[in-house]
This record gives sequence, C-alpha cells and structure tokens, in this order.
Amino acid sequence: MSALVAPAAVRPGDPRHLAGTGTLLRLALRRDRLMIPVWVLLLGLSVVATGPSFASLYDTATKRAELAASMNANGSLRALYGPVFGDSLGGLVAWRMAGFGAVLAAVMSLLIVIRHTREEEETGRQELLSAAVVGRRAPLTAALLAALVADAGVAVLTAAGLAASGRPVGGSLALGVAIGGTGLLFAALAAIAAQLTESARLAKGLTGAVLGAAFALRAAGDASADGGSPLTWLSPIGWAQHLRAYAGERWWVVLLLAATTALATAAAYALTARRDLGMSFLPARPGPARAPRSLGGPTGLAWRLQRTTLAGWTAGLALAGAVFGGIAKGAASLVDGNQRTREIFERLGGQQSLTDAFLASITGLLGMVAALYAVGAVLRMRAEETGGRAEPVLAGAVGRLRWAGGHLVIALVGTAVVLAAAGLTLGIAYGASVGDVAGGTGRVLAATLAQVPAVWTLAAVAMAVLGLLPRAAGAVWALTGGCLALGWFGPVLRLPQWALDLSPYGHLPKLPGGAVTAAPFLWLTALSVVLISAGLVGLRRRDIG
Repeated sequence: MSALVAPAAVRPGDPRHLAGTGTLLRLALRRDRLMIPVWVLLLGLSVVATGPSFASLYDTATKRAELAASMNANGSLRALYGPVFGDSLGGLVAWRMAGFGAVLAAVMSLLIVIRHTREEEETGRQELLSAAVVGRRAPLTAALLAALVADAGVAVLTAAGLAASGRPVGGSLALGVAIGGTGLLFAALAAIAAQLTESARLAKGLTGAVLGAAFALRAAGDASADGGSPLTWLSPIGWAQHLRAYAGERWWVVLLLAATTALATAAAYALTARRDLGMSFLPARPGPARAPRSLGGPTGLAWRLQRTTLAGWTAGLALAGAVFGGIAKGAASLVDGNQRTREIFERLGGQQSLTDAFLASITGLLGMVAALYAVGAVLRMRAEETGGRAEPVLAGAVGRLRWAGGHLVIALVGTAVVLAAAGLTLGIAYGASVGDVAGGTGRVLAATLAQVPAVWTLAAVAMAVLGLLPRAAGAVWALTGGCLALGWFGPVLRLPQWALDLSPYGHLPKLPGGAVTAAPFLWLTALSVVLISAGLVGLRRRDIG
C-alpha cells in the first residue's frame, strides 16, 4: 500500500492533496531537461523564421493581397492551411503557422503529461514516489505544470521573437497565446486520458485521436466555407486560427480556450480523486483462458501488443487520405494569374503540375505523420522494459535480438501498412474526382509508399537510441518533431539545403510527378540498417531495465 493521501482522510479542498508538488515538478523538469528545450526552440524559432521568409517573397502589399485572395478562394488550400485573415506580413505568418504550430504544441504537451502521469504509474515509479509524503493530486499537478512551463516557453519565444522582428506586439502576443494555449488545452485532455486508460500507450493514442479529429474538423470546416463554418468552431485548432492574430484580434477566443482548459483540468482532477493508484476507468478486458499459438513467438507477442495501435493509425490516416484526396482537384485553380502561389507549392511539392505538387505535399505530410507511429512502435520496447514485462519473456528461451526483432517487424511492416492505407484512400478519392480512379490511385499510392524509407530511418534512430542510450529514449520524440518541422516548414522558409538534408524527408523525390532515382531510397534504407544494427548491438550488451 502506498502512502498516497487517501480521499477519506483528507477533505477535497485540503492543501495536503498537493503535498510534494514542487519536488515532483523539479523532478519532471530535470527528466525533461533535453526534450522540453528542444521542442520549445524548434517550435518557437520555426514560427519566428517564417516572417523573414514571407518578407523576401512578398515584399509589397499588392503581392501579399494577391496571395491572400488566391488562398481564400480555394477550398483545397483552406483545408490544408486555413483561411488568410490578414494580408500583412504578420497575418501571413499567422495563416501559415497558427494551425500547425498548435498541432505541434499539442503533441509536445500530451507527451509531457502522459509521461509524468500514466507512464509513471505503469512503470511502478509513482508507487515508490508516493511512499513519501505525496498528495493525491500532486503527480497530476506537477505534470500539468511541466506542460505549462513548456507551452509558456513556446508562447513567450514566439511572441517576443515576432515582436523583435518588427511585427505588431498585439498580434505577436495573440499568436503566441494561440499556439501555447492550444498546447495547454491538450495537456488537460491528456490528463483525462491518463485517468481513463491503464497504459501510457493507450492514453497517447486516445489523446492523439482527439487531436486528429480536431484537425479533421478544422479542415472540413475551412474547406466548406471561407472564414470557417460551425465545424471549425468544434475544433481547438480552429480556435487558434480564428483568434486572428494581426487581423483584428478576437481576444474572447482566449477566454474560450481558457474555459475549456479549466473544465478539462477539473474533470481530470475529479477522475484522479476517484481511482486507485495504477488503476483506470477503462481497464483492459481479460484475455482468453488459453493463449493462441501465435503468442508462442516474439513476433506474435509484439503483434498482440501493438495491433490495436496499428489499427487506429491505419484507420486515421486512411480517413485523412480520403479527405485530402477529395479536395486535391481544386488546387489547379490556383494557377490562374498567381505565379507566386505556384512557387510556394513547387517548393513544397516539386516543379511538376500544381495538382501533382499539391498531392506531393500531402503525401509528404502523411509520411511525416506516419513517423509518429513508427517511433512509438519502436519505443514500445522501452515501455515493456521499464514496466518489468520484458524480463519474464527474456528469462525464457527468447533472446534479446529475437524479442527486439519482433517489435521491429511490427514497426517497419506496420509503417508500410499505414502509408499504403493512406495512399490508397488518397488515390481513390482523387481519382474519383478527376474521373480516373485506376490511374490516380496507382500514381498516388506509389508516391505515398515512397515515404517509407524516410519513416524507417526515424524508426531506426529510435532503435539506436533505445539500444545505446536508453535513458534518452524520450528525446527521440523531440528529434522526430524537429525532422517533421524541417520537412514541412523548411522549404517555405527557404532554409539552406544542408539544413533540409538533416531530415530524411529532404532526400526523397517529390512524388507524384517528380524525377525518380534509386539512390536516395537505397541510401536511406542502408542508413536504417546501420542504425538498427547499432541499436541491436547496444541492446545485447547493456543491462535490461
């Protein structure tokens, strides 16, 4: 029995519920001393660097007005980026970065909160910490405060950087608050998920599903109506955009974010007060009395552990592919009279036709999102290890390499399955819109599968870190986020080629429509083999746990 303060012994408002919060917060910040600064710097500097890029591309008010008009007139691009509310340089920065910045801040926040709540309980560390004088609400409060530190860092760096570069202070503050506030809201939602589920993996998946639904609602709402529709207002991502930084700020949207965050936080506290440490409101159902023969090997066990996650990711990306495939046809209308808009998509999707460039940017985005699945599937081994579940398996006839190989097979093959599903629905939806289902599906499916070697490379990096530096496994998420930021924002920011090459996605051809050579696929695959081999060697030589 832990020394967690019991609800019957202490009244709900008693400050002893928060005993030890400061100590737990310092511990959380120390454990995240690498991950949080990397996330904050990458996200904040990406937003700030967008301003000079737009200033060099659109140096007159006329050019900026033409860009805003062409973007707002096209439902495909409104679905991807959202509407342009202001044609100033600051307004273009907010248009380009508010939505995607909010998504990245949400990912950062959910990882922080779940790591210091459900993951701590799952591994048994919270039981040890609670043997001291620790209040019932202290772990959750410390996790939320750690997320608050990270989101406040993003907001301050964004606002201060934009204001220092000459953008209006009010708009800079609004954009920083929109991004940081959305991250804090998803921190509270992650806190709820941590109470509902019995594993960190399920908590991340549940919160990630909410984030995906929020993005889909925002995209559907903005595609259907210029300036948003009721669907947009069902999404916190839409709220971040409709705060309208640099375009007559709607400060009441901040109150909407704050009120929703407060309600979600109160719900998380209410749930944590009504469950025992280590328990959940949605416990896993008991398995069958006799194990199937498939569990007789490490690959079958890895499949049993990860099949639900794989199914969720497959369904989610398949839905996203269908949505974007249905609106891809409208991208071609941007060609008319706006060469600068074409230049943006050529940097994102290649020099081919504008529709192909749009499809290439979408396949690239799907590939970047799939990296989150691949890295999570590899790092599942770390959760099994720290949770004490790997030792009983390895104590038998299963060696470390076979055990790791089972999880790697699921991660690598699962990546291809996830991207194949996304490419198939993207191609079918696009082919149906242009009257050529067979031709459109084949080209788009091949383009989506071309992202697999880059995703494998990030999964291989996770394996190398897991084998050689297991205590730094959490930093892999920050590295993955950095590669995603380089791949998505780098071309628009006109970063030098050496910077784009730091991401494996920078080496891939822009498909469909671009020139294809075998060299980048072979090099990335070879690099993946080397990194995985190094990780397996490290795993074989180090202590487990």
